[in-house]
Amino acid sequence: MHPPMRLRHRLFILSIAAAALATVPAAAQDVARYRPAADSLIRAATADSAAWNRIAELVDRFGPRFSGTPELERAIDWVLAQMRADGLENVHAEPVMVPRWVRGRESATLLAPRETELHMLGLGGSIGTPAEGIEAEVLVVGSFDELQRRAAEARGRIVLFDVPFTSYGETVQYRGTGAIAAARAGAVASLIRSVGPFGMQTPHTGGMRYADSVRQIPAAALSMEDAMMLRRMQERGDRPRVRLRMEAHTLPDAPSRNVVAEIRGRELPDEVVVIGGHIDSWDVSPGAMDDAGGCVAAWEAVRLMKVLGLRPRRTIRVVLWTNEENGLRGGNAYRDAHRAEIANHVLAIESDAGVFAPRGFGFTGTDAAFEVLRQIGALLAPIGADSVTRGGGGADIGPIMALGVPGMGLEVDGSRYFWYHHTSADTPDKLDPRDVARSVAAMAVMAYVAAEMPERIPFGTAPGNRE
Repeated sequence: MHPPMRLRHRLFILSIAAAALATVPAAAQDVARYRPAADSLIRAATADSAAWNRIAELVDRFGPRFSGTPELERAIDWVLAQMRADGLENVHAEPVMVPRWVRGRESATLLAPRETELHMLGLGGSIGTPAEGIEAEVLVVGSFDELQRRAAEARGRIVLFDVPFTSYGETVQYRGTGAIAAARAGAVASLIRSVGPFGMQTPHTGGMRYADSVRQIPAAALSMEDAMMLRRMQERGDRPRVRLRMEAHTLPDAPSRNVVAEIRGRELPDEVVVIGGHIDSWDVSPGAMDDAGGCVAAWEAVRLMKVLGLRPRRTIRVVLWTNEENGLRGGNAYRDAHRAEIANHVLAIESDAGVFAPRGFGFTGTDAAFEVLRQIGALLAPIGADSVTRGGGGADIGPIMALGVPGMGLEVDGSRYFWYHHTSADTPDKLDPRDVARSVAAMAVMAYVAAEMPERIPFGTAPGNRE
């Protein structure tokens, strides 16, 4: 006897649903059960401004935290003490040797067609000038190609790359390798227009590099406004002349530390979800968004789990990496210290794009893992952070991602990030306490559910087998 039409229709619909569900990893099918825990983490994170207050205290107490400086080490001591006071577990520091670049006094003075001080910052890793400085006419170019075409004009001059910001990835190449290109053309120094889309006479510093086969010349950044002014002068037929003075030099490596703290897993403590940011900042920058905010977002995420009694199945490890800005020694040291445990790293999550309004996460890993994490991301819909997209990670987790660990980066509204990036203006007032709180919530929910699910997030090749 055939079932009634309505029942047959219902059975047909159920069969389609079952078939669709069968294509989703079992772990993803179970994510909805974690909504109560996710909601409690979101409520706790957004109940007050505790995270913003902690960012402000860290930044106000210690200011810039540059690799090799006492300020960075004092900040690390304070963080370790505060983490212990919070009741986090296995709180300790892991030693790292870091580069020690010293800025010293510096200036850039326009001598002709009029005399005025320019707004400049030496680029990290640059050599200095002779004590009397370097005085030369400036050649302003808009690209590497233009410099190549005008190489004959560059000899004996200071080359200025006046390149408008398009994207960080595209424009930062002038900061990284401008000195190499300028030196090849015979220039005596290299200047860049600061890498950012907005300026208020605030120059941006950042790392640069040299090539072994090319003569080293001093390198610095000018503010957007000053770079544009020199271009206008040149276009009017003037020949701008600048005196550059820089005491920059490099000292022997210095000792520093990565900060580590955990909430230990109740069933599988040897399996680890890593979550963190970098504790160092540039020497001129208080580093509120880059990256005190990322550090505190990870730290607060785990503290809230402790407060709420949410001890996950696996361990969640907070790592605040040292020396991201001018060496990545912290990320490499973590990889080396934990290489034997890499196969037990379930997921690595980094926040280093500012703690502005969170949008979700970018992910790098297998298709099966992506599907599970996309389902976890759906738990963040109440705060608008439920997007999980392909491609993501971070500089500090890059070394362990290269060994196969799946990686995620917190994605936020980055429309203002490069306004303040690597400048003295990277201060707590640039961050909205509500955005910071939502960033904490996003990090907490993603890390907690990834650590709590009965099955590990699916992988292809075991991480420990990838080199």
